[in-house]
Amino acid sequence: MSKHHYFLAAKLPKEVKEFLKEWIEANKIDFPFARWVHHEDFHITLAFLGFAEENMKQEVIETMAQVLIDENPLTLTLNKIGTFGPHKKPRIFWADVEQSEELIEVQKKVYRQCTNIGFQLDKKPFRPHITLARKWHGEEDFDIGTLTNFDERLSFTVDEVVLYETHLDRTPKYHEYARFSLGEGL
Repeated sequence: MSKHHYFLAAKLPKEVKEFLKEWIEANKIDFPFARWVHHEDFHITLAFLGFAEENMKQEVIETMAQVLIDENPLTLTLNKIGTFGPHKKPRIFWADVEQSEELIEVQKKVYRQCTNIGFQLDKKPFRPHITLARKWHGEEDFDIGTLTNFDERLSFTVDEVVLYETHLDRTPKYHEYARFSLGEGL
């Protein structure tokens, strides 16, 4: 068994990662979180697999392209900033995207295939987001009133789903293990 965690995610284009990196650099001082995510690690998780047996991981690699063959590349738009966890000391600081039925459909297909293979996945409803930071570290309680939306509406195209491998001892920590293109069957 591998010592790494694996997850499938919508790969974000470079311009989105750069946009979020610049937003963080301009606003980080106002949000004292303990750990900021490296901009190369930004993604939208579709299914967190955890530790993966080699045969199950291979089955994901062998079947996912076919599962996604009829899915078009997705156009998404950054929406707003928010948090998960206790209001006064949030665990996760995130950016989300506007509602996208196409993204929900891709996530359902990925999720269903992973459960068919035998992965035990989180049953919480899908909340598409990009984790920016973890663990509130401010001396004062977090004030939800300090959250603002982005100054501009950045729309972008997602044309790949990636199987990422987590390397906790590296920065960036997510390695592209396998890639699956959207729109191959068109």
